[in-house]
Amino acid sequence: MTAARIKSAFFAAFVAFILALPLAGARTVDGIDGLTVEWHIYDVAIAAGMIFFGRLLLDLIDDGYGAIIAPLALIGGVLLGYLPLPSHFLKIVAVLGGAVIAAKAVFSLFRHSGESRNPARAAASIKSTSVSGGKARWLIWRADARHWIPAFAGMTSRVQRITKNLNVIFFILILFMLVLPFTPLATRYTVDVAIMVLTYVMLAWGLNITVGYAGLLDLGYVGFYALGAYCYALLAQFGGIGFWLALPIAGLLAAGTAFLLGFPVLRLRGDYYAIVTLGFGEIVRLVLINWTSLTNGPNGVSDIPRPTLFGLEFTRSASEGHTSFNDFFGIAFDPLQRVIFLYYIILVLALLVGFLSSRVRRLPLGRAWEAFREDEIACAALGVNRTCIKIAAYSMGATVAGLAGAFFAARQGFVSPESFTFTETATILAIVILGGVGHPIGIVLAAVFIIGMPELFRELEQYRMLAFGAGMVCIMIWRPGGLTSVREPTARIQESGFRIQDSKT
Repeated sequence: MTAARIKSAFFAAFVAFILALPLAGARTVDGIDGLTVEWHIYDVAIAAGMIFFGRLLLDLIDDGYGAIIAPLALIGGVLLGYLPLPSHFLKIVAVLGGAVIAAKAVFSLFRHSGESRNPARAAASIKSTSVSGGKARWLIWRADARHWIPAFAGMTSRVQRITKNLNVIFFILILFMLVLPFTPLATRYTVDVAIMVLTYVMLAWGLNITVGYAGLLDLGYVGFYALGAYCYALLAQFGGIGFWLALPIAGLLAAGTAFLLGFPVLRLRGDYYAIVTLGFGEIVRLVLINWTSLTNGPNGVSDIPRPTLFGLEFTRSASEGHTSFNDFFGIAFDPLQRVIFLYYIILVLALLVGFLSSRVRRLPLGRAWEAFREDEIACAALGVNRTCIKIAAYSMGATVAGLAGAFFAARQGFVSPESFTFTETATILAIVILGGVGHPIGIVLAAVFIIGMPELFRELEQYRMLAFGAGMVCIMIWRPGGLTSVREPTARIQESGFRIQDSKT
């Protein structure tokens, strides 16, 4: 441990303390005498201390002390979680920080696989370098330690092989989602969160067609989402049309709007295209607010009927001319039945969208999208109709948004313009980028992270966005290309004959 390491850790902690003091160290309190400032310098000082030791441990891991740091970080994080810290947030940060540092220390042991397999060669290379005797002995012991724990090395290699085949992970995830409502985790809150995550997965897969496959930055995606939601709400209110008939109509309405909008808009490129699509999303929201005779303005549309299962309603007492689900099957009424039914609806819709988008990617249309994304000029030089390619991607992504909007209206039973702001588009776009542009499985993982992480910090309301932002910063530092930035190509060229072969993933 050198003075430079301690100095670097102290500087990081000092900067964090100065920056966090005005943000988290002071809080305004509305008292009898008006607003007063309540200081929490002690909390900020404890957080700065954690940063000091965390930075110091990370530097020591880079120096080769991972074998010692791993158990110390894990035990220290657990012990800090049991200490009477001022807030629950500091306990969570201590436990998660210790786990992250321990994981980094463990993976650092297997960074050089050749050295771990041959300690003698590692020792010889160490002896040939100009290092002190104590440092050389430590490095030799570290090489031997890697040799002593082949079980962990084998486990790491197996995990790497599994992660390379993401289809296996996706298949396991689908099985888990299918049986989730019948597990002990199936509470009303858990299923509601799962429905919300699946809705954003479906929306992100739709936007991935436009942004990930075709390379078109669509900032007005929420406009098609709103069209689908209001389409079902108004059809149910004025026409008495049910969910299953209104669902394809909502998708066709969004696709038709995208088709008509595509001819003038898709002639633009780059930032100009993004600005115009952003304007479209705001135009849709303002129309919904001001067209009060149709949309009821800011008050929104309420009493939207819920989906039925072949005419069976998930209510305690069915309306006239209908039968309730529990009466038909002779079971007791449970409000969770309707929630589980909505869960399976969005699960089927999301899986259908994911399957179709992955199939289209292998078709000539999907290959044209990716060629257009990589080089528009070269794509046009090959004779590809750029207008048709853009409109196809734009319309297909809008269709998915329309379907998701209709489900959103059916699930909520109420829609208003406040639900379709630019923040929704930004959230969906963040899921696509953090998951890995053009990678469907990475989008699922990013949706679970972005939508599920704030739910974990719901009890710590004032720290939810802080945790969300910190998680995004960590991903952009360690995985700048997304959670799954590497994916198999759509087509391969064989060495003999240069024949195109479809990829299996």
